[in-house]
Amino acid sequence: MATGKINVSVENIFPLIKKFLYSDHEIFLRELVSNGTDATLKLKHLISIGEAKVEYGNPIIEVKVDKEGKKIHIIDQGLGMTADEVEKYINQVAFSGAEEFLDKYKDSAKDSGIIGHFGLGFYSAFMVAEKVEIITKSYKDEPAAHWTCDGSPEFTLEPADKTSRGTEIILHIAEDSLEFLDDSKISGLLNKYNKFMPIPIKFGTRTETLPKPEDAPEDYVNETVETDNIINNPNPAWTKQPSELSDEDYKNFYRELYPMQFEEPLFHIHLNVDYPFNLTGILYFPKLGTDMQIQKDKIQLYQNQVYVTDNVEGIVPEFLTMLKGVIDSPDIPLNVSRSGLQADGAVKKISNYITRKVADKLKALFNENRADFEQKWNDIKIVLEYGMLSEEKFYEKAGAFVLYPTVDDTYFTLEELKEKLKENQTDKDGKLVVLYAGNKDAQHSYIEAAKDKGYEVLLLDSPIISHLIQKIENDNSGLTFVRVDSDHIDNLIKKEENTISKLSDDEKAALKTSLEAYIPKAYSVQLEAMDSQAAPFIITQPEFMRRMKEMSQTGGGGMFGMGNMPEMYNLVVNTNSDLASSILNTEDKTHQEHLVKQALDLAKLSQNLLKGEALTAFVKRSFEMIK
Repeated sequence: MATGKINVSVENIFPLIKKFLYSDHEIFLRELVSNGTDATLKLKHLISIGEAKVEYGNPIIEVKVDKEGKKIHIIDQGLGMTADEVEKYINQVAFSGAEEFLDKYKDSAKDSGIIGHFGLGFYSAFMVAEKVEIITKSYKDEPAAHWTCDGSPEFTLEPADKTSRGTEIILHIAEDSLEFLDDSKISGLLNKYNKFMPIPIKFGTRTETLPKPEDAPEDYVNETVETDNIINNPNPAWTKQPSELSDEDYKNFYRELYPMQFEEPLFHIHLNVDYPFNLTGILYFPKLGTDMQIQKDKIQLYQNQVYVTDNVEGIVPEFLTMLKGVIDSPDIPLNVSRSGLQADGAVKKISNYITRKVADKLKALFNENRADFEQKWNDIKIVLEYGMLSEEKFYEKAGAFVLYPTVDDTYFTLEELKEKLKENQTDKDGKLVVLYAGNKDAQHSYIEAAKDKGYEVLLLDSPIISHLIQKIENDNSGLTFVRVDSDHIDNLIKKEENTISKLSDDEKAALKTSLEAYIPKAYSVQLEAMDSQAAPFIITQPEFMRRMKEMSQTGGGGMFGMGNMPEMYNLVVNTNSDLASSILNTEDKTHQEHLVKQALDLAKLSQNLLKGEALTAFVKRSFEMIK
């Protein structure tokens, strides 16, 4: 029997491992199962190149819990270790066996699937164990070895009577980690971290009922058998080529990832690149609507089929973190801060690739079936609009597929919209005027007034639309966006003929003076000659002020640091209405004030601006009028 001290540079590395090197103790199982996977894949590779003359068979990794003995066993049927290799790979903590293997066989082992990136690996066992044993036998014709360590630098290494190839690690669970002896806890961890590992993982058994034979008698009782409970899928969809998968395969994989998600995804994007970095994965567009908060942290990051995290910020462009799916890449550093990730050159290339791939897929979907794309637009628009704002490369490609719907459910690309507006929607400076509504119900009367004049009105109702139209205007100098209730249409769009006012200039000046005596200072009075059937009072809000206010509120607390913007409105009075004449010609100042306030309140009511005490007074006054 050999004894000795583990070659470490600190007095006792184990408290360091337990307290500092890993923030989450549960990942010990990920590390040990990953090591077993590496050992199995290494053996497979050595057999494939003729260096190992053994049968590969159908190896599995088995995890067993011994509650009474307070032990967890992790057993693999991989290449195992000789006593010398235990001395080298276990006792010399800083040495990575996986990395050495990959370096030695760097040409032939490129696609072996060996993980080899999980740091200290084996020593994570001491995060939960007070004593650890390794019983291992190499695929080479050498004696088995038994290594034991109780959490101090002291270890023992002696021969073992193990006859089968592979390694068994036995964890004697510490008193402060007994929750890991619960079957449901271990099952949950295996499902979280190892659900798609490339080697089958057995945890317990399950009972299966055998089918009834065709010639069985009526009183036949179906037989049952105990079978291995394999908890993982070693060949998940993202490891296959798109040509191998049907639409139903992609949907089934989505259900596998999100068993509690009942709505089908709208479409998927299969990622597959091996230069200048390695990355595979599948991203799904779920139905999102306009809520930017409901989604996030639904994309799972894997490294060679081992789960790492669901926080993919910095790796996936921010606007795509609202999607779902899987990304697997061995080129992503695991133990780097978020700021470090964002500065990492390989990670930036991955992020740019994903952006380009998503844009190309969206363009293809749009070109292949525009009608279907339009039907799904409201469910995906928030992601695409956010992408246009946050990723310049995505914005450059977005013109080919981003849509601008009208209130009547007609969809235009930006270029199509420009062509449409050339007909009769230009302002006095020749700019194209894009009229839009943010809420069809709240702005119904304004929408109808614009449609009556033959104008197109877009429906742009996402929470970030003010930011987006600002960017579009900056990049398209001949275009201006105006919400349909902002400024009066006839002031915006060039008309061949203007409606003649019934009032003279002196009468208009007198009317404006009378109105301003009763109108709050937040309202700017504008007199307009309109059709006599048009509303006598219309409230609009200056486009610039309203948009700045919306932008200051987006993102909670002022995205652009503008704070609280003041309320400012326009009161547009139709000088050709009977009410305007009545107000002008009423000599009774009390009655005049009553007319103005009642009309103003009605205009406020149509804009949902009449609330609280003012609404109560208006209702009471209105009932008095109809007695």
